[in-house]
Amino acid sequence: MTGPLIRPLAKADAVQWRRLWGDYLAFYETSVGEDVYQTTFERLLSGADNEYCALVAEQDGHLTGLVHFLFHRHCWRIENVCYLQDLYADPQVRGTGVGRALIEAVYRRADEAGCPSVYWLTQDFNETARHLYDRVAEKTPFIKYVRAQT
Repeated sequence: MTGPLIRPLAKADAVQWRRLWGDYLAFYETSVGEDVYQTTFERLLSGADNEYCALVAEQDGHLTGLVHFLFHRHCWRIENVCYLQDLYADPQVRGTGVGRALIEAVYRRADEAGCPSVYWLTQDFNETARHLYDRVAEKTPFIKYVRAQT
């Protein structure tokens, strides 16, 4: 197997992207409706300012990973910051550099955009990914809170 080609998501990737994103969501024990799949894919392809972006890892003609990210304003900086929302590599390619290549591609995009900060969240039980994250980023002491459902 050759190393991954990291490239922007394309319209022709719909089926393979959906499989990868579905597997990502299943890992986090969640799912979304068809309307969310369709809307998200359209948004990722839009190229509009302030919209999510997507890169994929392709190996031997098959998608083996994805990353979704967003540039946004921040009250503590003049420059935008970059939020890396979703990162996923197929289990059979984990440990081969796909995840790192996707993160580094986001870092390059952020640098090109003059965006000095890239951040993301993960769950504490995601030990496999955290081994990579500990090598390519700094862990912060922040704790995430979300609105309670009533």
